[in-house]
Amino acid sequence: MSTICALPKVSRCVLRLGTDGMRLICLLVAGLLAPSVAFAASADARAAAMLAGDTSVTTWLAILPILVPMIGSGLCLMLRHRVTWQAPIAMVALLLATLFALLLNGVVAANGPLVMSAGNWLPPFGIVLTVDRLGALFVLATCVVGLAGFFYARRDIDEERTAFGFYTFYCLLIAGVCGTFSTGDIFNLYVWFEVFLVSSFGLLILGGERIQLDGAVKYGVLNLIATTIFLIAVGVLYGFTGTLNMADIRGVIAAMDSGPLATVAALFVMAFAMKAAAFPLHFWLPASYHTPRIVVAAVFAGLLTKVGIYSLLRVMIMIFGEKGAVYLPILGWMGVATAILGGLGALAQTNLRRMAAFLVVSGIGVMLIGFGLGTAAGLTGAVVYAIHSILAMTGIFLAVGAAERLGGGLTIAGANIYARSGLIAGLFLVFAFAAAGLPPFSGFWPKLMLVQASLETAGALGIAGVIGIILSGFLTTITAGKAWALTFLKPTDDGEIEGPSLQPGTRSARAGILILAALVVLLGIVPQLVIEPAREGVAGLLDPSAYVTRVLVETH
Repeated sequence: MSTICALPKVSRCVLRLGTDGMRLICLLVAGLLAPSVAFAASADARAAAMLAGDTSVTTWLAILPILVPMIGSGLCLMLRHRVTWQAPIAMVALLLATLFALLLNGVVAANGPLVMSAGNWLPPFGIVLTVDRLGALFVLATCVVGLAGFFYARRDIDEERTAFGFYTFYCLLIAGVCGTFSTGDIFNLYVWFEVFLVSSFGLLILGGERIQLDGAVKYGVLNLIATTIFLIAVGVLYGFTGTLNMADIRGVIAAMDSGPLATVAALFVMAFAMKAAAFPLHFWLPASYHTPRIVVAAVFAGLLTKVGIYSLLRVMIMIFGEKGAVYLPILGWMGVATAILGGLGALAQTNLRRMAAFLVVSGIGVMLIGFGLGTAAGLTGAVVYAIHSILAMTGIFLAVGAAERLGGGLTIAGANIYARSGLIAGLFLVFAFAAAGLPPFSGFWPKLMLVQASLETAGALGIAGVIGIILSGFLTTITAGKAWALTFLKPTDDGEIEGPSLQPGTRSARAGILILAALVVLLGIVPQLVIEPAREGVAGLLDPSAYVTRVLVETH
């Protein structure tokens, strides 16, 4: 309790540091922009760099899934003393963000990439939001998971944690993740990383328990190292290319020699592999994801590692293109090791949350196998698996959280969950089977696609990819069976069912889990809902001519 009471002081210090930091940043930016005063003074040059006319209503869809949760976060912070107002504000923000993400997907599918120029400065002079088929798909998955997590949070988050800013951090996290999937500027990709990283720190330590602080240190140190490496890579890349616009960088890199770019690409691979929790940089995830509130761990498991996978796709495939191909086999072999060792780690656990965390790691390995193949089929399978994993991993953590409340503990031991709530026990099995890649659930199709892509790839990596995918699924199935038999079916030692304190969660919490379970089943039955957008998104990465034209030509 003393730690919790100290949090307002910590918050004030953070805000003070943030204010001073913003002043310093403003001074630095002013200094950096000073050489451009002469350019700005020239009316003709300025006119050539500015967007003529007003921004269309449709174009605003590029920013609304980011802007609305960010506004919700700000309102929750401003009205932090109105505890009962926090959840309704967050709910409206997340519902609207999901609606705008659906509209965004429809517009991008019909008209191609959507570009919004910040401040009406045309690219490559200004910052742009550029949402293509791939980015729109990830934005929609983020908003859906954010909404499902919110419903569960109504049961998991008490008034005390609400008062200390849970919904402020939560909405900011969703905005930051959507921002990473929407930006067309590589430095702003780093900025959005920092946005969701700061909010994730707040969510990790909310409550101030010793185990939370321990997990936050492990999570924070590795992620700060990764973002520092990322920032260094961006700076070096800017030194080589003289631009930060992704579409513009693509053209500059295509005309450069591969030699100077090898080190830069290696830095990006290292940073994003750490973010994605790929072997041997995966150990921070199981050491930290079991410490926060279960809804926080669930959203982290679903979204944050996929940001690393998406960034690898965007940077290594679209920006570096053939110049980054040398690192793809390395990522493929990392994926094989990650998939197998993650499955073995899950099997060895007696803690349900740590078991689920290792399943997240194993899934990252499966995605990297598809990434390492470097083919359109392999990359499409990786994207489809990423969307499946966003839904299934969030769901399995929420189901574990519900089982904890029913059984009263974290350890895999006789809890007779099935007798207490057949619904929760069944939903856990749905998510576990989906993670294992069993039909008719969402994980089956991407694993089948990746096995086929591996078989079509000549060489040792193709064979190793098949072995890694099948073995990880086998280990996940055994892990799920172990948890089901020992926790969900096995009676308690005294054979009695506990009293009302361990009754199932509220309707809101179960609604969040049911939303994800329904989507996992739907995508297993109708996989084309994800496969087609993923295929179009990957085609846009491998041949970004439409992306480049929309950003650098059609906006002028």
